[in-house]
Amino acid sequence: IKPVSADKKPPVKKAAAEQKLDEAPAADETKPLDAETVKTTPAPAQEIVPAEQADRSTPAGKAQEFLQQVTKLMGVQVSVNVSTDEEGNVHVDMRGDTLGILIGRRGETLDALQYLTSLQVNKGESTYTRVTLDTENYRAKREEALVRLANRMANRAQKTGRRVSMEPMNPYERRILHSALQNNPAVETHSEGEEPNRHVVITLKQQSN
Repeated sequence: IKPVSADKKPPVKKAAAEQKLDEAPAADETKPLDAETVKTTPAPAQEIVPAEQADRSTPAGKAQEFLQQVTKLMGVQVSVNVSTDEEGNVHVDMRGDTLGILIGRRGETLDALQYLTSLQVNKGESTYTRVTLDTENYRAKREEALVRLANRMANRAQKTGRRVSMEPMNPYERRILHSALQNNPAVETHSEGEEPNRHVVITLKQQSN
């Protein structure tokens, strides 16, 4: 067997199932972006300034204290800042997570922390308080990325004339996709499947004669 020289590479055979323009997009094109994709440049190291301590008897104070304990156990040094809007909803901004540890793959860690914090805040309470967690402005960056993805896949559906099935996403992400395309004159969206595999499908609108 003769070795292949460095300047003479063997020809690359095209896969039989190579996708054409009129076929559905590759699966990874429809996936939601994760923390590494959304956070394009790492934030510089910064000194963590402790947040002002909220009243521990309030929903915001409960959320702050719980997250301070959890992040300490996780070994992540962050400043847990809390605020309450006019409707009584609690907003938490954790600053200092430059590596995206609190975000996790596709935001799964951040969503899990938000769910656990909500349970802690609402435990034993007669009224429900909505809790929203964010870190390093990740939520806004992710929403922008999902809107761009929705528009790109809508254009693909128009060009190919075929439906486009997105990767499974959580309800929050699916709502962003539906909202991004609700006023698109050429396509419409709906969700299919059961949790946790429920996903958005983009189809062409039926043109009336």
